[in-house]
Amino acid sequence: MTLFLILAPFATFATLMMLSTVTASLAAAAAVALGVVGWDQFKGRSAKLLSIGTLVLFAALGACHALTDGGMSPAAVRIAVDGGVLAIALTSLVIRLPFTLQYAREAVEPEILAQPRFLRTNYVLTSVWTAAFVLMLVADIVAVYWPELPLWSCAAIAFAARNAAVYFTRWYPKRVRAEIAANAETAAA
Repeated sequence: MTLFLILAPFATFATLMMLSTVTASLAAAAAVALGVVGWDQFKGRSAKLLSIGTLVLFAALGACHALTDGGMSPAAVRIAVDGGVLAIALTSLVIRLPFTLQYAREAVEPEILAQPRFLRTNYVLTSVWTAAFVLMLVADIVAVYWPELPLWSCAAIAFAARNAAVYFTRWYPKRVRAEIAANAETAAA
């Protein structure tokens, strides 16, 4: 459920970009991002860097697009969204607060929080997502500068990058837990 909420503003934006205007897509994505932030607050959870950054990103791009009377092309907006989310992910690594950490702290038991591998696992997860964001940005740039390429090829790269990051996010923590359990059994024997 959490992963769905995290990706909801981006899914809203991408879907509406195919069906509607840039302004409507950005406004709807900002509204969904506001809803995600509000949902976290309603549930008593902490405000998250990625959620707030996403809200600011879509709201700022929407305001910029509206103030320039649609001066940003759809391709420029897609690149700005991808670049913005990449900047959020990189910032979270630079300030030593990987964005996955805030979500993980609310989803794991207190004894896991104290384990040294917990922080390292979140650096790995955030790095994988950052790599996926880079690939999505590159796919959008390629689509803009090489329009003779089939659009589906760039969309396939972005889709594969995102899905690989989702899969890895679900798989890797389970692998780490299994490794820790195996090490504990070996030490106890």
